[in-house]
Amino acid sequence: MTAPRKDPRPASQRIADDLRAAIDSGDIGPGEKLPTTKTLVEQYGVTAETVRQAVLRLKAAGVVTSRQGGGVYARVLPPLKRLGIQRYDKAGWRDRGEVAFIADRVASGREYNRTDQTQVVSRVPASRAVATGLGIPEGTEVVSRARLVKEAGVPTHMLTSYYKVQHVEGTRLEDPSPGPAGKGGGFGVFLEQGLEPHQMTEDLYARMPTPAEAAELELPAGEPVMVLHRTTYTADDTVIEYAVGVHSASRFAWTYNFLIPDSAVEGDSDAQ
Repeated sequence: MTAPRKDPRPASQRIADDLRAAIDSGDIGPGEKLPTTKTLVEQYGVTAETVRQAVLRLKAAGVVTSRQGGGVYARVLPPLKRLGIQRYDKAGWRDRGEVAFIADRVASGREYNRTDQTQVVSRVPASRAVATGLGIPEGTEVVSRARLVKEAGVPTHMLTSYYKVQHVEGTRLEDPSPGPAGKGGGFGVFLEQGLEPHQMTEDLYARMPTPAEAAELELPAGEPVMVLHRTTYTADDTVIEYAVGVHSASRFAWTYNFLIPDSAVEGDSDAQ
């Protein structure tokens, strides 16, 4: 009979993995206290130092936090719903004057203040990525509008939009005052300019933050970010915005609702 294979993981890693599994499954709920060091020492037959190393692993992964007065607790991670397609509903920004981040708050039942958004506006030469996104030569001067959005004082995401100068020069999109760019935000400005947003492409991927991003978003150690690349077009395929967003991964949940495409039917329709 073959002897059971010995677990190759260090004891601290094994304890951390077990506790992480309990947190992920809900056996240890958000805000719930983890077993004490004494309990874990007795359960695993290890030293207090080994348990401490396990807890440090969990803190580095951003899933637990210490509280004043003692104890380690599972982090409370109530995600802010990001509506995906629905957050750009024209009735929101065209008719009600709402902007996308406010649509997120409304969908999540959260309070909001328009000054939760601040921005730095400048003119910069287009990088290769920005030039490609806007369809202009690299180095062309563009307007950069870098926003930082907070909820209850905690940063949730950063979003920098790049615009062609001729599209936004002299408009509210060059105003660095806190809050959206007036009624309907940037999309409202484009509507006034005769450049009504009609279609957009969004690409999302996850990565670890840069040191600057971690500091700006006040991220706990080990927390990844979701990166968004967004391109917005008019009905005649004119690119009016290229944007790059960096979102705290634990503070957002993406929700998309759309009709399922059927390329066979679409192909038949095109052929008629």
